[in-house]
Amino acid sequence: MALARGRRSQRNVDYWPGFVDALSTLLLAIMFLLSVFVLAQFLLSQEISGRDQALIRLNAQINELTQLLALEQSSSQDMEDALSSLQASLSDAESERSRLQQLLDAGSGAGAEAEAQIGSLSGELDEERQVSQRALSQVELLNQQIAALRSQIGALEAALDVSEARDQESNAKIADLGRRLNVALAQRVQELNRYRSDFFGRLREILSDRENIRIVGDRFVFQSEVLFATGADVINPAGEEEMAKLADAILDLQREIPPEINWVLRVDGHTDNIPLSGTGRFRDNWELSSARAISVVKFLVANGVPAERLVAAGFGEFQPLDETNTPQARDRNRRIELKLTER
Repeated sequence: MALARGRRSQRNVDYWPGFVDALSTLLLAIMFLLSVFVLAQFLLSQEISGRDQALIRLNAQINELTQLLALEQSSSQDMEDALSSLQASLSDAESERSRLQQLLDAGSGAGAEAEAQIGSLSGELDEERQVSQRALSQVELLNQQIAALRSQIGALEAALDVSEARDQESNAKIADLGRRLNVALAQRVQELNRYRSDFFGRLREILSDRENIRIVGDRFVFQSEVLFATGADVINPAGEEEMAKLADAILDLQREIPPEINWVLRVDGHTDNIPLSGTGRFRDNWELSSARAISVVKFLVANGVPAERLVAAGFGEFQPLDETNTPQARDRNRRIELKLTER
């Protein structure tokens, strides 16, 4: 009885690493959401910048056409003034002709001279009428050009209004898309957390109840001694038995997770901080931890787990669970971790 109580006291659960890992996962999720938000803001700024440039070009065209319209209106006014002057001269010439005709009709002695003056005035009158007609034609042409310019300005202003309306609609759509993306990401994280919880619960049921197989935060942890001999990357028979159970659990999980969730099981290899001699098969702890993770992945693939759902990573001694330099800490740090995450 005393021995059993002693063993239970040795298996006290250390919640601190789990809390740290959960907090790390939360921070990673927040950083991912912030990255998506920054990307959306960047795309929005690019879209707005392009529309601002288009608005600037449209305003420049309107200003140019407005200036042309002012010049045309000024020219039209000048032509109208010249036409008025010609018409006034024409009126004076007709009055003079009428006066001379009256003198001629009265039979004065100056009839011949009056007829000569009348002929001269008639010629001048015809010439002024021709000039007046040309002026009228030019004024009509200018009026047509002014009408065309006004039509172009109206079309540009309408296009500018449409562009501004589209810009506002685009901004509203981008904002709505950002909100929906955030909601979708949050739902994905919640769904994956639920499946992760179910997966770890199932592993806890089917794997052996051993101290060197445990859950730390969002990861399932095998101590290296369960799977490998010291300095080796070949899974031992006892480890193959545990890994076969793990493969069955992964296959059951795959049938339950919806296909739209692009999940992977990451296998992380970790070692202690004791350097390798460099004369064996592995030069350092990087190579040893990576080789062990790859061995686990290959075993799971050989037992039916799809390769595209697995990732192998080696961390060497650089991600310890316990940073104290004691034999107990080194035992804890030599491990294989399984983490269900989204690609």
